[in-house]
Amino acid sequence: MDGRRRNPYELTEETPVYVISVAAQLSGLHPQTLRQYDRLGLVSPDRTAGRGRRYSARDIQLLRQVQQLSQDEGINLAGIKRIIELENQVAALQARAAELENALDGAAAAMRQREAAVHASYRRDLVPYQEVQQSSALVVWRPKRQQQSD
Repeated sequence: MDGRRRNPYELTEETPVYVISVAAQLSGLHPQTLRQYDRLGLVSPDRTAGRGRRYSARDIQLLRQVQQLSQDEGINLAGIKRIIELENQVAALQARAAELENALDGAAAAMRQREAAVHASYRRDLVPYQEVQQSSALVVWRPKRQQQSD
């Protein structure tokens, strides 16, 4: 969430609105299959005060993914559960990496700001001194000879 308060009546893909019969229709699965997936922890919908299941659009999407992996790919339910867990873990790690990247960008900007403040505080009446590199060359000085007068 972006920190602003959301309208409590605003529907998102996470809003649990569908009863099990509607969720079954939308996903193309039998309601008993949805109950089984809930028991196995594959797709766990929210519950009402009376313990009735309420599915969100995200849950419906996940039910379709489970069906596709099971029927089209031939993956067993334990494998599907592991895939879902790993996908959730990847999503969490990507979100954490984005957070850390934002924090790093903020720290780098603060460092550049402090560095600019230090540079701005330099005294301008001082002349920077550069050390002269030493040379091993030998210079011989010979005075001019005076010409003799006769």
